[in-house]
Amino acid sequence: MMANPCLFRKNLSIFEMGDVIVIGGGVAGMEAAGQLALHGCNVKLLEKDNKTGGNMANWYHLFPDRRDSREVLSYLNGLTENNNIQILTGTEATTVIPEGKKITVKTRDNNRMEADAVVIATGFELFNSRRKEEYGYGIYDNVITSADLEQMFRTGGVRLVDGTLPAKIGFIHCVGSRDEKVGNNYCSKLCCITAVKQAMEVSEKIPGIKAFSFYIDMRMGGAYYEELYKEAQEKYGVTFIRGKVSEISVDFKGKLLIKAEDTLSGRPLKMLFDMVVLMVGVEMPDAAVEIAKNSNLKCSENRFFQPADNHFGSNLSGINGVFYAGCCVAPMNITESISHARAAVNEVINYLKNNKQA
Repeated sequence: MMANPCLFRKNLSIFEMGDVIVIGGGVAGMEAAGQLALHGCNVKLLEKDNKTGGNMANWYHLFPDRRDSREVLSYLNGLTENNNIQILTGTEATTVIPEGKKITVKTRDNNRMEADAVVIATGFELFNSRRKEEYGYGIYDNVITSADLEQMFRTGGVRLVDGTLPAKIGFIHCVGSRDEKVGNNYCSKLCCITAVKQAMEVSEKIPGIKAFSFYIDMRMGGAYYEELYKEAQEKYGVTFIRGKVSEISVDFKGKLLIKAEDTLSGRPLKMLFDMVVLMVGVEMPDAAVEIAKNSNLKCSENRFFQPADNHFGSNLSGINGVFYAGCCVAPMNITESISHARAAVNEVINYLKNNKQA
C-alpha cells in the first residue's frame, strides 16, 4: 500500500495562521482539520460522538471500487495525527457567535471556545425508517436498513433472525428521500449506488441468492456508477424493477410480502421475500439544525445549511469567518466531501491572510 504522504508533513512547522474550530469529526471535518493543520493553523476538532469517522466508520465497503472503508479512515486518522490538532470527542457544539474578528463556539456543557474562524462539517444522519410504518421496520423480523446490512457484512454474515441464510432478498430505494409525506423532496444521491453495491456483495456472500431492487428511477450520477449498475445485472443477475412500493406485510408462513406498482407496465405487483433492505436516505442532523437556529444560519429548502451561493460560494455561510464543508450543505459521496472540505480550507486560509493584513 502506498504510504500516506501526509504523515511525512504532519509535524512540519510552516507558520502560524490562526486558531480554527472544526465542528464535526466525520470525513469532511477530519479532512478540513488535517489540511488546516498542514497550513499552520491551530485546530480544535469537535465531535459530539465518542469517536471520529462519522457515518463512514460504520460502512463496510465503499462504492464504486468497493474499497474497505477502513483504508479511507486510516488516511483520515493519519491526517489528523498532527501536533496542531486537538481532537475533542464527546463535545457537541450548539451555537456559533461572531464577535468582532473572533468567533465563539458554545458547547452543550456551556463551555465557550474562541477562534479566528470556524468550519461547520456536521455531515448527515440517516433517515429513521420507523417513520415509514408501511415498510415494517422495527415491526417485522428481517426488514432491515442498508446500514444494518453493512454491519452484517462487517461482522461476517448475512442471516435471517432465525440464523438461516436468505434465499431471496429485496432492496427498496428512496426510503426517506423524494418523499413528500416525510417532508424530504430531495434525492439523497447515495441510495441507488449503495443498493447496487450491496446487491452485488450479497450475491457474492450467498451464491444462488435472488436479489431484486425496486427503484423509482436509477440515478447513477458518479464516476463508474453506471458501469457498476451494468455489472450487477450482467455478472450477478440482480433484477431491477421500476416500481413504487406501497406496503410490506407478512404472509401466513412468515415471508415478507412486498406490494408495489410496476410503473413500466402500470400493473400491481406482489412478491415474497426472506429479507427486505430499506435504502435509507440522509437528513440534516438534529444537532446541526440546533446550530442553525441558535446561530442565525440559513437553511435551504432541503433543510441543510444554505451556502452563500450554490455555484461559487458553496463553502461560505454568509457570516464572516464561518465556513461549510461536506454534507452539511447537501448529500455528497466521500470523494465530493473530501474535495468540498479542501475547498473550505482554501477559503479559510484566504480569510485568515486577509485578516492579518487588515
